Amino acid sequence: MSETFVAVQKNGDGDITGFKTSSGRVLTYQQALSDVNQGVVIGANSFKGKDGEMYLRGNADGDPTNNLDNLPLF
Repeated sequence: MSETFVAVQKNGDGDITGFKTSSGRVLTYQQALSDVNQGVVIGANSFKGKDGEMYLRGNADGDPTNNLDNLPLF
């Protein structure tokens, strides 16, 4: 069964550092990236940034409330 991200952890700069899934799992950024790429977590996708690193973003669906940056903190 697929999961979605329901909450995030952020560092002092406001960067997302961790995720909580709909099943209650807590993931590091790297674990979340892996789970999205494997299709375990849906509603997000990975992309390569200008710095060559891989990042996560919510799927563009026109709903700003489910953007990763707008998810509640845990």
